[in-house]
Amino acid sequence: MTRAGHVPKSPGRISAVQAGSVAARADLRAGDELLVINKHSVRDLIDVRYYASEASLNLLIRRGGVERVIEVERRYQDYLGLEFEEPLFDGVRRCSNRCEFCFVAQMPSDLRPSLYMRDDDYRYSFLFGSYITLTNLTESDWERIAEQHLSPLYVSVHATETDLRRRLLQNPAASDVTIQLGRLAELGVETHTQIVVLPGCNDGIHLDRSISDLVGLYPAVRSVSIVPVGLTKYHRSDCRLHTEAEMRVVVEQVSAWQARLRDALGVDFVYLSDEWYLRLGEALPRAERYDALDLTENGVGLVRHFLGSERYTLRSLVSDLCCPSLVTGTLFAPILRSAVAGSSTEIIPVINRFLGESVTVAGLMAAEDVIDRLKDRNRVGPVILPPAMFGGPEGQSLDGLWPVDVQEALGRTVIVPAIPDGYGPQGAASADPGGGLGL
Repeated sequence: MTRAGHVPKSPGRISAVQAGSVAARADLRAGDELLVINKHSVRDLIDVRYYASEASLNLLIRRGGVERVIEVERRYQDYLGLEFEEPLFDGVRRCSNRCEFCFVAQMPSDLRPSLYMRDDDYRYSFLFGSYITLTNLTESDWERIAEQHLSPLYVSVHATETDLRRRLLQNPAASDVTIQLGRLAELGVETHTQIVVLPGCNDGIHLDRSISDLVGLYPAVRSVSIVPVGLTKYHRSDCRLHTEAEMRVVVEQVSAWQARLRDALGVDFVYLSDEWYLRLGEALPRAERYDALDLTENGVGLVRHFLGSERYTLRSLVSDLCCPSLVTGTLFAPILRSAVAGSSTEIIPVINRFLGESVTVAGLMAAEDVIDRLKDRNRVGPVILPPAMFGGPEGQSLDGLWPVDVQEALGRTVIVPAIPDGYGPQGAASADPGGGLGL
């Protein structure tokens, strides 16, 4: 595990150095390649954080093709101050499963390559809260998880019955996920899990079985998020969306579990994503029913978070503008309309023609759909676009446009609000990952 003296084939290329940081004092520069810290080769941002925690640092870097050693002292509270072009220096581990409901497989062709990457990397899970299946872990990975205590991790379970899970993942080699979660528990690693529910497949008694098995691993398994399957117009499988009646059955089933588990454990443990409530017109749970967990990566508690704090930030923003148009997906439009009631703001729900009308969240809107929706409106105020539209690493919308492209097409000022610090799913390739708002 130490790889002493080994120089990695894929070093970490530095993109920025924070002024006044340890790295700045050591004269590290953008463009330098970090190879080794204290005789440990570094494979990714996790290694950098782990091995750079010592007071005395011996760094091997490469600058202009020439390797050099830099020694520097740091106090324990000092921030190393490095950002990297990529968080994983040796590349992202790809998913070997072939789930019929995989959203990546439901994308149209000819988009930018990054949108088709099926990542299933435990390091992304630790760094950014990405959900993984645990189906591609090697024994070396398990050793590293234990050594560096990579907790929490986020796991897509979908079903705890091994045969059913293998069918869902289309991976006959998938291990028993409850054994894997139990092994993580023995290592002191906390996990947050998710179940994407497919009607007539892993619902009903199978969902009961999955929740029951996961409860048996509490508190190491800290939560279960229940998410309805999402399908674009490009899906080519036998999967289908829930009917309203089927959604109600799932909500009632999970609500019954929550009532029992709150009595037994003091927490709900299993949480429904906001989409169930919004589609059925049901009241959202109170803030305390999310048990101080941030599960917004799964759309759990996003709306409640907005109603608790972001609503006031939004009202402050629109109060300083003259007749703005606030763009969102069709699912969230009623919430926004209520939040800005009494102001001059118009709420513009955009139907998703790009991926299909069943896709209703703002983060999956295409810029061309926004342009088509607004281009003939007789209004001159600024257009406020959701930051999640441009939340990918390139900063473009799904269809490859930038905010300035929307502004030029509409002839109106376009505003993309800053993403609140520490909110939502993590995703920046730096030592201080940022968030993304999916509403």
